[in-house]
Amino acid sequence: MRTITVPLTLINLNDDGFHLLVEIVVFGTKHWAVVDTGASRSVFNKTFIEQNSDDIMIPEDANATTLFTTSSTIQAVIPKLKIGKLIIKSYPAVALDLETVNDAYVLMGHPRIVAILGSDIFHKYHAKINYKKLKILFSSKPG
Repeated sequence: MRTITVPLTLINLNDDGFHLLVEIVVFGTKHWAVVDTGASRSVFNKTFIEQNSDDIMIPEDANATTLFTTSSTIQAVIPKLKIGKLIIKSYPAVALDLETVNDAYVLMGHPRIVAILGSDIFHKYHAKINYKKLKILFSSKPG
């Protein structure tokens, strides 16, 4: 089993903390995603999924609750999600409104994001973050 190393970008949140961003490829194009080890599940921007997927499902219980808010969700299968050389096929995505995050990022001069990557992916692929080198390491095979 080989290790896949992916570069991270550290952004400053107005001298009040930092976020790590990673470049991903979804629906064939490059985008930014937040690395959030505290997120139990990865989520995608609802508008982005609506614009790019023909396979949208609205679950019966279509609400997601975070620590701060409850938001309506949709689901879709992303045919191929790439994080560096890590390829995840048929990823069952949950999407919610991330526009407030994007609005804040743009105000601070940071790029827009399409996703928040969470512990479902990090756990499955045994992720390790090296903050000093700004890299995230994944196992090439799910565990």
